[in-house]
Amino acid sequence: MTRPTPPEAYPPGTVDAAPQPVDDEALRAFAEVGVPFSVDPHERAEHGRDWWPLSLATTHDGVVPHWPGVVVAPRSTAEVRDAIRVAARHGLAVTAQGGRSGVLGGAVAPTGGVALDLTGLDRILDLDLVSGTVTLEAGVFGPDLERAINAEGFTVGHFPQSFELATVGGWLASRGAGQFSNRYGKIEDIVRGLTVVLASGDVVTLGGRGPRQAVGPDLVQLFVGSEGSLGVITEATLVMRPRPTCERRLALRVGDFDTGMALCRTILQRDAHPAVLRLYDETESRRNFDVDGCALIVLDEGEPIMVEATMAVVREVTRDATTLDVGVVARWLEHRNDVSALAPLWASHVVVDTIEVAGPWSTLTAVREAALDALRSLEPTIVASVHQSHAYVDGACLYFTFAGQPPGDPRDYYRAAWDAATNAVLDHGGSLSHHHGVGRNRSRFVRRALGDGFDVLRDVKDALDPTGVLNPGVLGLGGEPW
Repeated sequence: MTRPTPPEAYPPGTVDAAPQPVDDEALRAFAEVGVPFSVDPHERAEHGRDWWPLSLATTHDGVVPHWPGVVVAPRSTAEVRDAIRVAARHGLAVTAQGGRSGVLGGAVAPTGGVALDLTGLDRILDLDLVSGTVTLEAGVFGPDLERAINAEGFTVGHFPQSFELATVGGWLASRGAGQFSNRYGKIEDIVRGLTVVLASGDVVTLGGRGPRQAVGPDLVQLFVGSEGSLGVITEATLVMRPRPTCERRLALRVGDFDTGMALCRTILQRDAHPAVLRLYDETESRRNFDVDGCALIVLDEGEPIMVEATMAVVREVTRDATTLDVGVVARWLEHRNDVSALAPLWASHVVVDTIEVAGPWSTLTAVREAALDALRSLEPTIVASVHQSHAYVDGACLYFTFAGQPPGDPRDYYRAAWDAATNAVLDHGGSLSHHHGVGRNRSRFVRRALGDGFDVLRDVKDALDPTGVLNPGVLGLGGEPW
């Protein structure tokens, strides 16, 4: 079974002075219900971090900013239920964790709380080869899922950058998007049903009665993107697709980003949905592909007749662009999940991160210019760049990358960069997040991003989790944001 690899190892001796775990009475209660747990200092330190870039800096410096009181590792929905009931009785916060591949601190278990490690829920429960669905537990990792269903001729088609590290539960909790999502959809399009354990310990089964139903609001979607704050997802049913039998690739160069965005918009609005349609600005085109100008890469896969029709539209729309060697696409495929440079950069006191947002086509130019200007206006910023990673009929996702070398505490510049870029995006009608979610890093912006809707979200939280047991602090709910 796949297991996550930490982004950076703690220096020797870091975890030797661990604070006391949760009290003995709580540990006895976990033991009485038969749920495995650990108070080992190394386990607790590891479960007090995820892939949030700030964790890279503290880990390198040998600092453990969060010490969960206990790591609880259930192996079934029933054991998740029992663990949450014990935690609630003892007033312990519960942070559901999968591969801990999130980059915004949403899977960081707070000091003294319960790190609920769901990777033991790793079974595929049912394959419906007629309907094309798979039911599985939330701790299944992406590669393990794909290997199992590939053998039956299927794929789910959900390939986020964190594919090797993330679990199905994490995909759902963060409302994630895979890199081939123009063809296969985002996780909210792929899910058909959920099993969720509520803060009360009650277990609810939602959906699972076909591709759609009109029986009030969609309760499945209430928990997709809830980041463990409304309930803990333990099982899911996902729709599968037949494995593709055809693939086509195309690499192009356009003179400027706005021209490339107009081409992407036209492709989507002509109802062509290539699995991958990514546009890079001049900075990222040179850095990633040694291309002058703006690189546009296209990849589609599926049934041959559908792929050929899609690519015919793409070629017609982009007929005035310069064709590049198709090896540019292969280069992207080879390096698309490589984040190995992040830890060494943070260790050298270079602050690096990414900010992904979305917006309608009509405002994306203003969003892009405002966010880049905001990042570049900060004195420590070395570079700020952008690419478009997902496209829709009515808008797209912009993915900003920034790097800076501040003279003092890197957290000050990091927070200033996020404040500047996020406020610029919201000022110009963009969204707070496209697919990374909120976690703790973005929680301070949620009220502004949702407006009056934030009060509705807060009321839902209060109804489902009145004592604030579940992942306090994420989504701006139930705890102090970072």
